[in-house]
Amino acid sequence: QVQLVESGGGLVQAGGSLRLSCAASGRTFSRYSVGWFRQAPGKERESVATISKSGSSTSYSDSVKGRFTISRDNAKNTVYLQMNSLKPEDTAIYYCAADRSYFHTVTNYEYDYWGQGTQVTVSS
Repeated sequence: QVQLVESGGGLVQAGGSLRLSCAASGRTFSRYSVGWFRQAPGKERESVATISKSGSSTSYSDSVKGRFTISRDNAKNTVYLQMNSLKPEDTAIYYCAADRSYFHTVTNYEYDYWGQGTQVTVSS
């Protein structure tokens, strides 16, 4: 079992940046691939970025490609989502999720463990 805790959300102006963190406890984090998801009010959950166990493979949705970067530090049991050039449409609750598979692309939503989420609000 692994527990996930997101942090780093907040309120930022359009064009600004935030870095989200997903900290894991309970198991060695390098055993899991990780994805970042978001859900805005009234919308379905969207997968935005994924990273393999080793960090060598990543995947991004078209909506964030070129603006967001996913990375991981397995020594710190943490995965990051660096978000630049934020837009009001990026406003959502952001979740991280972990899975025992080596790697998921953003089209795969099947994860074993989920965090509780962190709110990101981008003002215009």
